Amino acid sequence: MSRRSVAIACLLAMGISIIFSGCGGKGPEGAPKGPPTVVKGVALETVSEKTIPDEVEAVGTVKARNSSVISARIPGTVSSLLVKEGERVTKGKLLLTIEAAESIAGAAGAMAAVEEARRAVDETRARKRLADATFRRYSALFREQAVTRQEFDGRRMEKDVAQQGVARAAARLDQAREESRAAGTMAGYTRITAPQAGIVTRKSVDAGMTVFPGTPLVTVEEEGHYRLEAAIPESLMGKVLPGNEVRVVIDGFGAMKGNVAEVVPVIDPASRTFTVKVDISANGLRSGIFGRAYLPMGSRLGMIVPKIAVKEQGALTSVWIVGKDNIARMRLVRAGRIIGDQVEILSGISPGERIIVSGMEKVIDGAKVE
Repeated sequence: MSRRSVAIACLLAMGISIIFSGCGGKGPEGAPKGPPTVVKGVALETVSEKTIPDEVEAVGTVKARNSSVISARIPGTVSSLLVKEGERVTKGKLLLTIEAAESIAGAAGAMAAVEEARRAVDETRARKRLADATFRRYSALFREQAVTRQEFDGRRMEKDVAQQGVARAAARLDQAREESRAAGTMAGYTRITAPQAGIVTRKSVDAGMTVFPGTPLVTVEEEGHYRLEAAIPESLMGKVLPGNEVRVVIDGFGAMKGNVAEVVPVIDPASRTFTVKVDISANGLRSGIFGRAYLPMGSRLGMIVPKIAVKEQGALTSVWIVGKDNIARMRLVRAGRIIGDQVEILSGISPGERIIVSGMEKVIDGAKVE
């Protein structure tokens, strides 16, 4: 080996020894850690198994119990529209009018026919009175044998014909009156009034539009009486009965009690569900609001903790656990149903463990709780 190679080998050995000697010393990471942070003023709660009501969630839509879709019954043109959507109306309030010249003319003609029939009755009654008086005179003359039998029979026939004429005229008068009543009713369909007190939720026409029998005009919903129509899995058919009390949660209104009013015994072949109508009541409810019904199906044991103790951050849910050494650790958990102001915990903690239920903002991972 040349002297140059030996010198290079010596230099490399010295460098390696220096590196290893440097690694053997204590750096910043090797320094001993200080005592844990102490946290005071937090409340703890021991987790235990409790009886949890077992419920089945069903989603649905709020609808008015009484909703009137008012349609046109005669052809015509909307001449005036007196309400707007969202306006409250009383029973009998005029909503709109329809111009229908034929119906009005028919009603006027029917009234004229009634007047003509009435005069015909008066005329036939006058003829009957004359025929009765003539028959009485001829009866007296016939008893005195002053007139012949043929003349007497002729006056009696005139009396009978006059009596039948009165009956026919009276029948025509009754018929004219019924026709006039029907024509008046048809003419009355030009004025559309509210069938019940409530709120106008839909206006389907505007002034100047031509309508025909069956054309929707206005929808009026009764206020204060609503139902949640929820879709229930067909497996629960027979387990939900009218009169059952259920818990209902309406978006924006919170939880409330409801009672099953109707169970529609027809299964939808597409969704494999049937409809249950639950009566509910709350100020400000409107048709179309989304809601959930929770049907009671017994109870079971489970762990529930206060909702305030559960922290959600993105897709992660956690609670603060305090061990026997009083050190706080964050624990990921899997949450279940929300029951009032508490949350069911499906996994992540065990009965007997302690969790922090207030003062969580003071806690950091590894802190000592006193």
